[in-house]
Amino acid sequence: MSIRHLLPTRRTAFVIGAILIVAGCTTPQEDQAPTAASQPAPQAQSPAPEASPAARTASGSATPGAPAPQIMGTTVFEPPQVSAMRPTGTVVGQKIESLRDDLLRLQQQLSEENDQLQSLRISARQFAGNYHSLKAAMNARLQVGTTPGNPELVAQWNQAQAELQQVGASIAALNTLASQVSGTASLSAFLLESTSTTFELRGAVEEDHRQLAVLEDEVNKTVVVIDRLLNELTDDIARTQNYFANERLNLTAMQVAIDNGEYIGGSLANRAYGVPAPAPAGGAASQVGARQPLAVIRFDRENVQYEQALFTVVGAALERRPNAAFDIVAVAPAGGDTARVALDTNRSRRNAENVLRTLTSMGLPADRMTLSATASPQAQVNEVHIYVR
Repeated sequence: MSIRHLLPTRRTAFVIGAILIVAGCTTPQEDQAPTAASQPAPQAQSPAPEASPAARTASGSATPGAPAPQIMGTTVFEPPQVSAMRPTGTVVGQKIESLRDDLLRLQQQLSEENDQLQSLRISARQFAGNYHSLKAAMNARLQVGTTPGNPELVAQWNQAQAELQQVGASIAALNTLASQVSGTASLSAFLLESTSTTFELRGAVEEDHRQLAVLEDEVNKTVVVIDRLLNELTDDIARTQNYFANERLNLTAMQVAIDNGEYIGGSLANRAYGVPAPAPAGGAASQVGARQPLAVIRFDRENVQYEQALFTVVGAALERRPNAAFDIVAVAPAGGDTARVALDTNRSRRNAENVLRTLTSMGLPADRMTLSATASPQAQVNEVHIYVR
């Protein structure tokens, strides 16, 4: 397969040229830089005889790469110190001692919740770091080229998926902790209100009000720490959920790359945002012959390898206009008898469905794609046209 770049003088604002993906033809080396798909895969060094596949996977996972993103905060939430209270022998003094005991229990609960949060953060960072090491090792292997469906990369992909699932499991634990902290915040608000209303009790001496003012200040400080804990915990949950969702898409795109033995990049979902343009009024099939497609995939032989080139052109279109949408049209030859046209139409539609599934695996949202079919007298073989809007 080779790729020819068509550079017409008239194009839309966000697509400079169309890419024709043609199977079964060649392009001179001086006209086009070699791609990963056209280069032979380099010979990997054989591991030592005593090394097991698991050991080779472990060594690959230790490959240094880009550090894992900081998906969680780093603040440690320590409660303020509670001052000792001198008994005054009054009813108000006894109330103050009771409130102080409540504050100590509240702070103990705060300390336990802080410990839980720090433990969850440590484990999530460890799983994320392991995942990114595996991801970097797989990307490095794919960038130099490897065999399609390489079992070593498949094993690393499975291990990376397991590490990422552990990050996802921490989200449920963080949500449970957030519910506990919310309860603690409610108790702290009640304790602050009780402390404030104690000033209104009769029968207090001046020492009671002095100690009560100190206690109220310490309750206020504790409330601030609990509020900060709840806010940062909420941010941790949001960042972790976003990270987990994005990396699941990237991992799915990497699965396509491993199946083809070549690097294709991250998920297309990370480039697609905004409201896409509506579908053409006459249907996407009406565009065949009326405007130039973004890409044409010709299926003139079995097992056409189009994935990397398709990812490149679709990704480039999304880079130029993130709200772009894509119309996938199955185009069958119109020549021949009725039975032949029907057979070609069915085959062409199956090819278009495979292209749509490939783009879905690469992370392109389903609402950014339409699928239709038509026949054209200009088509000599079954083709799939992709139009951008």
